[in-house]
Amino acid sequence: MPATSCEAIAKTAVLLINLGTPQAPTPAAVRRYLAQFLSDKRVIDYPRWLWLPVLHGVILRVRPRRSARAYAKIWTPPGSPLLVNSRALTTGLATELRDTKVRVELAMTYGQPAIEEVVHGLLADGVRRVLVLPLYPQYSATSTAAAFDAVFAALGAQRRVPELRSIADYHADAGYLDALAASVEKYWFTHGRGERLLLSFHGIPERYVDAGDPYHEQCLVTARLLRERLGIAEKEFSIAFQSRVGREPWLGPETTGVLAAFARAGVQHVQVLCPGFAVDCLETLEEIAIRGREQFLGAGGQRLDYIPALNATEAHVRLLANLIRRHTRGWEHAGA
Repeated sequence: MPATSCEAIAKTAVLLINLGTPQAPTPAAVRRYLAQFLSDKRVIDYPRWLWLPVLHGVILRVRPRRSARAYAKIWTPPGSPLLVNSRALTTGLATELRDTKVRVELAMTYGQPAIEEVVHGLLADGVRRVLVLPLYPQYSATSTAAAFDAVFAALGAQRRVPELRSIADYHADAGYLDALAASVEKYWFTHGRGERLLLSFHGIPERYVDAGDPYHEQCLVTARLLRERLGIAEKEFSIAFQSRVGREPWLGPETTGVLAAFARAGVQHVQVLCPGFAVDCLETLEEIAIRGREQFLGAGGQRLDYIPALNATEAHVRLLANLIRRHTRGWEHAGA
């Protein structure tokens, strides 16, 4: 497997991990992706005897076609935005870290490039130290821990396991917050400032939080610190959670409901930022920038702006590079 840094024989590697994406915006490709994603106990923790018949007997017969239509709306000539943006970020980091002799590779928890294949490629190339960096600023067992599980599973059959370090979250990191604030301010400078700034995070079931998942608390911390950096009054700033599925209670308030309430209250211009997504993907480009806009305008609003994710911007590359440098400290003096 080719290295994405200039040092092909590096003994230290950073493994960037994102969630994953179908290989094509087709029902068949989406079905394969969802079958893997929704079979993970970290994502859906119902007993397997109860969940798997529902998944294969109902959900995978209905949802792939609907999801494929959503993917088709955002698909680009190079491919899935999540994969394209994640690769660009990986390339940017490899360039930024070229003086460190640290190799940078990208893998997906579900789909391609698969964590197992990337990890085995690193070991085959002689990598002895791996920093695992899931691209989720806020920790959740449904995303971060699922990525860690896949890495540990990939190493389970190996005789020589590399030295491992991991970054569980960076929700309150100063560089992350500065990058978010700068992206909002740049958007305001170019496009003007809306009446409300809405932070929309991906939701999870409330019972996951009750069981000890720190995700909700970390989202609130990110939101508070970002509001302070931007100097926004509380009445101009809101937090919501998107992507709810199923009937059980999820974190709220729900993004669609907040947008509708804004419109009913006479708010004409809303801007939405999704700080939990490192790069733009289906949940930001289709769920917010397309459907969210349609819902807000349909409820009586006049304008909804989606502020892009950090993607492969210089600020995003810099903040992740600084995290990597801190967490690999000491490894630069390690031997083979």
